[in-house]
Amino acid sequence: MKKRIISALKLVIAFGIGIGIIYLSLKDLTPHAKEDIIASFKQADYRWVAFSLMFGILSHLIRAQRWKMLLQPMGYDPSLKNSFLAVMIGYFANLGIPRSGEVARCTILYKEDKIPVDKSFGTVIIERSIDMIIFFSLFLLTFLVQFARINEYVNSSIFPALESKFGFINADMFFAQIVGTLIAITLFIYLVFWKKIKESSFFIKVLKLFSGIWEGLKSIVNIKKPLLFIIYSLLIWLNYYLMIHVGLQAIPQTSGLGFGAALSVLVLGSIGIMLTPGGIGLYPVIVAQTLVLYGISADSGYGDAIGWLTWSSQTLMIIVLGLISVLLISLNKKKPTKETS
Repeated sequence: MKKRIISALKLVIAFGIGIGIIYLSLKDLTPHAKEDIIASFKQADYRWVAFSLMFGILSHLIRAQRWKMLLQPMGYDPSLKNSFLAVMIGYFANLGIPRSGEVARCTILYKEDKIPVDKSFGTVIIERSIDMIIFFSLFLLTFLVQFARINEYVNSSIFPALESKFGFINADMFFAQIVGTLIAITLFIYLVFWKKIKESSFFIKVLKLFSGIWEGLKSIVNIKKPLLFIIYSLLIWLNYYLMIHVGLQAIPQTSGLGFGAALSVLVLGSIGIMLTPGGIGLYPVIVAQTLVLYGISADSGYGDAIGWLTWSSQTLMIIVLGLISVLLISLNKKKPTKETS
């Protein structure tokens, strides 16, 4: 009972945060910005939206095939159909209860292909480890590639506002100095407080996380075709990128944005999806604020429009495919058995 109450509270808090973010992001919009959002939804070219969702579906299909590769060394070989249905049911479950999808998809494979949940769940952990490594790599790549743009934005927009309030701040390379200061502070904390840090519960949890990631990486050598596994992993994120890039073409105001904008939306938007169920509330806000770096004014409403358009289309895809997957799995169970005379 206690675990159920805690799970229910986590769910309420997660959705509460998402709804709160939606309220805060919409309440300060000007009437003109709201009109721009509505107009963007009406004028959007939904052929681009549909095209972008094809890349999303393809990424899930590749994920299902990659999952099969992780199960095969243990002597299990589920069909691609069952793997794909399980993956989609997992995504669908995560919309309701965060992190429940991992267990849900493993349960589906147990019912359909008799693969023990503990063994399939171990492969899901490996999957998550690989994805986190790719995500962190993309995050670093985005920071390095877009550093000049971020630095220019901070110096032209954020720094003048700070300087007007705090006259003692005066620097031509404010953002670069902030980064340098943070590095210096980090080194100081490391040298002075290292012993206490490594004994803290937070550090131990982080260490276990990276230890799990390392164990997941080492397990790749047991896969029959490790190179193909790596290619599949990269293709999943390539399709994520293409889904974002193509989706930006849906409205004229964002259709001219290039590689950097789509990459930034992919990486920073992923953080929103990690923090709230399916990115509810937070994902559109992050997209809108990210696109400010690329000339899409926060007051125009176009950043909010593409954020909501992208989030709602992706969420709808997961809901539709999730429900279809649940239906197909239930039909598999209800296949009539032949009567023997």
